[in-house]
Amino acid sequence: MTDFYSDAHRTFQDAFDTRRLADRLESNIMRQALTTIDKRFVDASDMFFLSTVDHNGWPTVSYKGGYPGFVKTIDDHTLAFPCYDGNGMFYSMGNITDSAKVGLLFIDFLKPRRLRMHGTATVSADDPLIDDYKEACLIVRVAIENIFTNCSRYIHEYEKKSQSKYVPATDTETPIPDWKRVDEFQDALPANEQDNAGKAGGVITMKEYRKDYWRGLND
Repeated sequence: MTDFYSDAHRTFQDAFDTRRLADRLESNIMRQALTTIDKRFVDASDMFFLSTVDHNGWPTVSYKGGYPGFVKTIDDHTLAFPCYDGNGMFYSMGNITDSAKVGLLFIDFLKPRRLRMHGTATVSADDPLIDDYKEACLIVRVAIENIFTNCSRYIHEYEKKSQSKYVPATDTETPIPDWKRVDEFQDALPANEQDNAGKAGGVITMKEYRKDYWRGLND
C-alpha cells in the first residue's frame, strides 16, 4: 500500500469495517498514468471541476468549461488546459502559483461516469499551446500523480442544452458578460475593456444585474 490514506482515513475505515475494501480499491483502481479510455474521456469533456488551495490554506473549487477537447492529454502523465478571461481575480491561477497541488474532477452526466485526479500544476503565458486557444490568457499544465474512477450511482442524469456562448470560438466575437456592464465596476475594468458596456447595450445597475441573475428564483 502507498501513503494515500492517512491515520484519519484509517480511523473511519476501521469504524465502518471498510479498511480491507479501501485497500482493495486502491490496489485495483488507483493508477499513475492515463489509460486509453481515460484519454478519450478527458479529450471529449467540455467541463471539469478544478480544486486548488489558497495562501491561507482554504480549499476552493472552480468550474472550467470549453468546447470538447479544450483539455488536452499531452501524454500519459500530463494534461493541459487554457485559462480564459474570468472575473479578473485569477484566483485559481494564483493558488496554483502559490501551492501547485490540484485536484480535477471530470463528470459525464449522460452516461453517467466520473474520473478524479491529483497532480502538480504550473501556469504559463508563454506555453506553446496558448496559440491553440482563442483569447486564452494562460495555459495550465498538470503533472498527474494519481488517477482513479468513482462509482457513478449518485450522479444525477442531465442533458446538455447548449454550448455557452461565452466560450471563445474562432471567427466569432465573444459576447461581453452582463456583470461587466454593472455601473459599480466600470472604473475598475482593465483599460482595454472600458468601452465594452456601451458596445453591449449600455451600463446597468447592480440591482438590474442581480434581478436578471436570479431570475426565476424570486418569482
